[in-house]
Amino acid sequence: MSTAVLVDEIRSASRRIVRELGFMDPTLAGTAYSASAVHALLEIERRGSMTAAQLVQVLRLEKSSISRMVGKLVGAGELMEAAGAGDGRIKSLVLTAKGTQTVAGIHAFARDQVMAAMGELNPTEQQAVAQGLSAYARGLAARHPDAGEPADAPIEIVTGYRPGWIGRVAEMHAAHYSRHWGFGQFFESTVAAGAAEFAGRLGHKRNQAWAALRHGRIVGSIAIDGEDLGNNEAHLRWFILDEGCRGGGVGRRLLGEAVAFCDKAGFAATQLWTLKGLDAARRLYEAHGFELAKEERGTQWGVEATEQQFSRRRPG
Repeated sequence: MSTAVLVDEIRSASRRIVRELGFMDPTLAGTAYSASAVHALLEIERRGSMTAAQLVQVLRLEKSSISRMVGKLVGAGELMEAAGAGDGRIKSLVLTAKGTQTVAGIHAFARDQVMAAMGELNPTEQQAVAQGLSAYARGLAARHPDAGEPADAPIEIVTGYRPGWIGRVAEMHAAHYSRHWGFGQFFESTVAAGAAEFAGRLGHKRNQAWAALRHGRIVGSIAIDGEDLGNNEAHLRWFILDEGCRGGGVGRRLLGEAVAFCDKAGFAATQLWTLKGLDAARRLYEAHGFELAKEERGTQWGVEATEQQFSRRRPG
């Protein structure tokens, strides 16, 4: 899919979301308040208290707009002003009992909206929605690094086989390498077959796999195959991250787990094969002690590319 088509699809979906969630209406979430007022109440509830200046930064509205909105919410009994802990001249905004009740109603309204929509989707689609919206929101917020947005959902690293691991390994590889390298069906089939064969050997003490999970969905993987190379050498395989998880340190965590496993298992060396041009991955490999051992043109994936072998000797 071309970039232009992808952008148009995202724009179209965004417009539908705005309409379906009611953002075109003068009030939002079953309240008598505008979308900006509803968001102000939610942010103050989440943080406990906020100043008007902080609301300006988070909601990205003009100071005058925030001032008028806060005045209306205070007048309606939803908010009250309290002296700041460090400086009595700075007024913090906190929810009143009425405001707390209003926010509880907003949460209930919004959860019902989400649950109704999710009921139309299968579990895989539900996970894709959660991950995709989180990544899209993160991409939008990256333009405003000083906005004080909360961290994205934490990513958990788990060990061993996970249901869906084989399919996700193949899917993530196919998505990345088709987009950036033009690899096709042969590559995806080869990856899937190799992962499936390896999964049947995970019970061996010198084999292991790790998955990165966000919202319970596999968004990254890495594996150590301690059997296929022989000579007391480990083979690092299927190191891949979902596009939305790159650059956040997840790859470093996965690679660190794999390298630690190899050292503890006593492998004399660890080998991996990759493609020339994956510069971010190469920096990560080199930071963990891997060195370029060999480079040559090849067609084993169905498309001619420069393949590289990196090797890491066990320290000490």
